[in-house]
Amino acid sequence: MTMLNKLVFSIVLFTSCYGLALADTAIPDAVKVPDGKKSLLTVHAKGDQIYLCVLDTGVYTWKWQAPDAELFDSQAQTLVGSHGAGPSWKYRDGSSAKAKVIQKADAPDKANVPWLLLEVTKHNGQGLLAQASYIQRINTQGGVSPTSGCDTNHLGSEKRVPYGADYVFYSK
Repeated sequence: MTMLNKLVFSIVLFTSCYGLALADTAIPDAVKVPDGKKSLLTVHAKGDQIYLCVLDTGVYTWKWQAPDAELFDSQAQTLVGSHGAGPSWKYRDGSSAKAKVIQKADAPDKANVPWLLLEVTKHNGQGLLAQASYIQRINTQGGVSPTSGCDTNHLGSEKRVPYGADYVFYSK
């Protein structure tokens, strides 16, 4: 098998398995989208969850600040956008959306950030994300708050924790 054939085979195998894993994902009731909404887009985010060391009621703790991730097409693994503070999502067609968390569910593995149901609160542009009304964050990997290192010597310092997740956007 030539190197090119091996590469093509690996890509096909990865995207097939990825698609099957997404299709077989059991979505907890807490983060299910209301009836009548249709899936518009699924992307995979890869980046960081950002935490800040704060003093909260006498206890040093890592407080979540924002995500910082790139968004990839779930089929071809092509960069298609970004995900950042707000939380907000920007897509390659120039559209963007901001949303608020309305429900959470623990990830199947507690070493991963929770799964979320978000409701879109603002749109910009005329593209695909202008049609979104709900967003699910599922299949999370990593991103949980650090468990140590936040103390008087680190007050105000930032820590980035690698994470990945699938975001599914649903129509209005």
